[in-house]
Amino acid sequence: MSDVRVIIQRDSEREEHVVTTGTTAGELFPGQRTVVAARIGGELKDLSYVLQDGESVEPVEISSEDGLNILRHSTAHVMAQAVQELFPEAKLGIGPPVKDGFYYDFDVEKPFTPEDLKAIEKKMQEIQKRGQKFSRRVVSDEDAREELADEPYKLELIGIKGSASSDDGADVEVGGGELTIYDNLDAKTGELCWKDLCRGPHLPTTRFIPAFKLMRNAAAYWRGSEKNPMLQRIYGTAWPTKDELKAHLEFLEEAAKRDHRKLGNELDLFSFPDQIGPGLAVFHPKGGVIRRAMEDYSRRRHEEEGYEFVYSPHATKGKLFEQSGHLDWYADGMYPPMQLDDGVDYYLKPMNCPMHNLIFDARGRSYRELPLRLFEFGTVYRYEKSGVVHGLTRSRGFTQDDAHIYCTKEQMAEELDRTLTFVLNLLRDYGLTDFYLELSTKDPEKYVGSDETWEEATETLRQVAEKQGLPLVPDPGGAAFYGPKISVQCKDAIGRTWQMSTVQLDFNLPERFDLEYTGPDGSKQRPVMIHRALFGSIERFFAVLLEHYAGAFPVWLAPVQAVGIPIGDAHIPYLQEFAATARKQGLRVDVDASSDRMQKKIRNQQKNKVPFMIIAGDEDMANGAVSFRYRDGSQENGIPVDEAIAKIAKAVEDRVQV
Repeated sequence: MSDVRVIIQRDSEREEHVVTTGTTAGELFPGQRTVVAARIGGELKDLSYVLQDGESVEPVEISSEDGLNILRHSTAHVMAQAVQELFPEAKLGIGPPVKDGFYYDFDVEKPFTPEDLKAIEKKMQEIQKRGQKFSRRVVSDEDAREELADEPYKLELIGIKGSASSDDGADVEVGGGELTIYDNLDAKTGELCWKDLCRGPHLPTTRFIPAFKLMRNAAAYWRGSEKNPMLQRIYGTAWPTKDELKAHLEFLEEAAKRDHRKLGNELDLFSFPDQIGPGLAVFHPKGGVIRRAMEDYSRRRHEEEGYEFVYSPHATKGKLFEQSGHLDWYADGMYPPMQLDDGVDYYLKPMNCPMHNLIFDARGRSYRELPLRLFEFGTVYRYEKSGVVHGLTRSRGFTQDDAHIYCTKEQMAEELDRTLTFVLNLLRDYGLTDFYLELSTKDPEKYVGSDETWEEATETLRQVAEKQGLPLVPDPGGAAFYGPKISVQCKDAIGRTWQMSTVQLDFNLPERFDLEYTGPDGSKQRPVMIHRALFGSIERFFAVLLEHYAGAFPVWLAPVQAVGIPIGDAHIPYLQEFAATARKQGLRVDVDASSDRMQKKIRNQQKNKVPFMIIAGDEDMANGAVSFRYRDGSQENGIPVDEAIAKIAKAVEDRVQV
């Protein structure tokens, strides 16, 4: 046997080993059960991969991002095997790993029931305990078609080998240059138990799957297209330990309690009437109060920062979006045109920026006017597929707090720094504090303008982002077609990350719109354009805050800031007078004058998550005082009326949580 020299790479440490010919990657890590694959030459390989001379081998831990994907994709295979053992007629779709779990699509006669999912999970546990081996083999296209002749969806995937997309998960099956099938082999006999077309890699055996659970099933179009057949999708989750699975399930339970759609209904904030259509919300009075408070504070802060308010229509001729480039790059996300005025195409606007460019260009501009900061609460419309519409966080009609800043090239860096600082501070005012920044750079297939311009814009944004002292994460290829961007990523109260504000630097739209200003020497010069949305959309930001606070908004945002709770009917007029005085000071105070008993009134207001309950009885009336009851059930008695109103007003002014 000849010797083979390999290098084990762990982070920055390199360790050379001499092994015999035929040694596998797994044999380099004996007894290390947390190592589930290897990265060799930049590619992920099964631990059964036979090492070649001179190769560098990096162990892949199950808890790493790649390791979790391998664990979850392997579990998806086990689920698909279980489904076909229980439902032999089921045809296989695609089963990729996704964030926190996996799914697999099946063509079956009728949808899976909750009882079916229980049976599938039980069968998966049996397969896991058998310790079946995941065994990779390369096959020709013809052999694959012959082996999978009864799997029509797999045959389609074979036909797109080399051009499979990650968007629909097809690349997990046929993403490489060669086709491979993974056989599940019996641990004792080596007998074939099941097989699937797959790119891999996989865990060594099913016993390497420590903890999993099936979550739910749903309908899904084959490869995400409404033109394709409807399949049944089963979602599951898998984790390196049972404790991690338990923690994830507890997290999901808490997230479900905070779901903004659920809270919006319970607290009577907004709804999505069927008569209007999916993704188009109406705000109820209480939701309207919160939204107005959000907008009013934002307006005030923008005025302090030197922004000027503009307004633009909801529809425009299509030629405007031809000029901006949106019809070239963004048409799929726009509503179809309306033909008016003898066949002229009109579109609902998906963006405000082209209209703001027309405002800038409405008259001559001098360098003395720059930076010019135009701001609009502009409602836009984007035709999201019905399958991705999700409450207020992914809707078809929403209002952006949209600003476009026009400045000179010399002002660009300072204005970007000022803008990003303003954005972060305003988000902090709403109670969000845990941020990191993401720098989205050019998509090489989808951009306008020169490479030099993009490089300058990207480097400027990078320097501005680094000044904030926050973590900066690259997002290669994630920029819009007209320029790079910084996005503010924010963690909420339970650790979920949301994309919030975006700041985009654009040298290209001013060129497309031929925007000019007169410089100090009288020459015509091109402004730089900064796109900036702080909330992203008011609706989405509303949803994020609703989930962050679990419906218990801080006093300044709460739709009702205090409710008077009379001990008896005789105390109602006293509290109504209290409420009237408070309302004159701009506070939102109601009185519960219903016929319910006092304790039920308190329970009702606790469910409504009202910050303060103002309780009054005979003694309070005699002393010109009230009692405060807080959300946590604690109480403060005998507070003079004026002091009580001042207490509420101070909580509003300081934007505190109570």
